[in-house]
Amino acid sequence: MLILGMALISVVTSRLVDAKLDIANSEIDRARVSVERQIDATSATSTMQVRLNSARASLTQRTSQTATATVYEPVLVVANQDGTTTTSPEGYRIPEKLRRFVSEDQISYQFATIDRDDGSTYNALVIGTPTETDIPDLQVYLVMSMESDASTLALLRGLLSAAGVVVVVLLVGIAWLATQQVTAPVRSASRIAQRLAAGHLRERMIVDGEDEMARLALSFNDMAEKLSKQIHQLEEYGNLQRQFTSDVSHELRTPLTTVRMAADMIASDPDSLEPHTRRASELMIRELDRFEELLADLLEISRHDAGVADLSEARIDVRSCITSAWEQTCHIAEKLNVDVRFHTPEEPVLMTGDSRRIERVLRNLIANAIDHSEGNPVDVTLAENDDAVAITVTDHGVGLKPGQEELVFNRFWRADASRRRHSGGTGLGLAIAREDVVLHGGQLDAAGNHGVGSQFRVVLPREPRKPITESPLELEAPTS
Repeated sequence: MLILGMALISVVTSRLVDAKLDIANSEIDRARVSVERQIDATSATSTMQVRLNSARASLTQRTSQTATATVYEPVLVVANQDGTTTTSPEGYRIPEKLRRFVSEDQISYQFATIDRDDGSTYNALVIGTPTETDIPDLQVYLVMSMESDASTLALLRGLLSAAGVVVVVLLVGIAWLATQQVTAPVRSASRIAQRLAAGHLRERMIVDGEDEMARLALSFNDMAEKLSKQIHQLEEYGNLQRQFTSDVSHELRTPLTTVRMAADMIASDPDSLEPHTRRASELMIRELDRFEELLADLLEISRHDAGVADLSEARIDVRSCITSAWEQTCHIAEKLNVDVRFHTPEEPVLMTGDSRRIERVLRNLIANAIDHSEGNPVDVTLAENDDAVAITVTDHGVGLKPGQEELVFNRFWRADASRRRHSGGTGLGLAIAREDVVLHGGQLDAAGNHGVGSQFRVVLPREPRKPITESPLELEAPTS
């Protein structure tokens, strides 16, 4: 619209100027002839000003009798020998550049700003021509006002501007309506997809008409229906699986208790047993211990899966949790001759949490570190800041291969199934540890280098489920 308007204004301006120049060219010749006749008809004894006024009066009278009245104002100019000029009307100023061109016997024109008698100005086309009279250097000029043409252009600009605004508003409205026809269903699909992702499985799009958007809505609804069925099936399967795990764990406790009582009775008098029977009794007791640990872990993981695990919150000193975990694992370190070094603050490190769960997490991490340390030292570091407490357990043994940093927290996952464990273990320890940490609103992560060592980091908020802005300890895989 802007380019079109500028082009139209340019064309109209060019036409108006051309029309004005045509009139000026036709009138300047008539004016020159009329002035020459009048000058020749006046007496040479009269003063130059009188002769000029007379010629201008006759030219004005002539134009008043034609259809070109008030189109132009005649001006006569004579350049004197002393450098001054004589004009009619007196004091009228013609641009110097235009006078110079006319003095070279050229019919010339110029657009200039003319001063009125009242001090105002107006734009005009000034055209001049030399004459052949007994008055040397007499020049005739016609000053043609451009105000009417400027008014015409202003009116045209206003009309074009108004038309442009109206057209732009209409185009914007049409584009908005067309866009709404396309984007409204897309936005609706996006909104419903978000609600589906948030768990509102009954959300569906409205089908209106038979166009492409209606077919999109039908396809979307069909997809949502199938997804809902699959999700319901998965939820039912997950619930059944968790219920089965919980039921089996509970049901196994009764026979396990009976078997435990029988095994304890057999093992109560080992001296009366044959050597092979005594060995079988020891193996049975050991496997029963492991079986009881597995059942306890299964029950615990099923509580986490069911979302019924809760915290027994209390104000605790994290150093006491580390001490308790070490007391339960120190026999493994003594058996494997592993030096466990503790780096803890002298003053208490207080937080609100479940001491039983935190001790279990640390016990798992320390036992795993000792078991995989290959006889090298294990470092346990405790640090704190304003909103969090962090513990790192670092060993310098087997380490982790690339990509195993998250696999270690999977249930029943082992890096090397043939590796002999000295601390027992059910394969659920790290999975339960992560669930316990997440229950506090913290995080448990790992890093390692194969053959160099690994580090596990526990970050806990000082108050359960409060946001953690920065960990007191960085997670760094051992490098040597």
